[in-house]
Parts: sequence; C-alpha cells; structure tokens
Amino acid sequence: MLPSVACLFLGSLSFYFLSLSLTSLPVGTAYAIWTSIGSVGSVLAGMIFFNEPRNLRLNLFIMCIIAGAIGIKMTSGH
Repeated sequence: MLPSVACLFLGSLSFYFLSLSLTSLPVGTAYAIWTSIGSVGSVLAGMIFFNEPRNLRLNLFIMCIIAGAIGIKMTSGH
C-alpha cells in the first residue's frame, strides 16, 4: 500500500514541477530534461536499492544523458 501511495504522490509532484518549468522553458526542452531526470533517477535507484550492476560503460552512458540534457538547456536560448 505504501509504495503505491508514494508512487502517486511523487508522480504528481513530478508533473507539478514539469508544469512549473513550462512557464519559462519551451515544451521540448522541459520534456527532454524531465525524461532525462527520470531515466537517470531510475538507473541510480536500481543501483542503490536493488544492487543492480555498476560498470564503467553504464556510468559513461549516464553521463551522456546528463550532458545531453545540459546541452539542450544551454542551446535552448532561455
């Protein structure tokens, strides 16, 4: 029961913060960054809480996602 409530609360909070970001960012930029945060967060949560494998290649690709999100923000003109 508790994980379901936490998931609904955190999902709603995530959508709220996405809607706040749309007041100052274009939809494409905000969505790209929002999905990047979700993707990286899911992988890191798996590593921390479920002892999923960690390796150099995975860390490199996580850094690529982060660099891409930063690059999108820097070139969006906002």
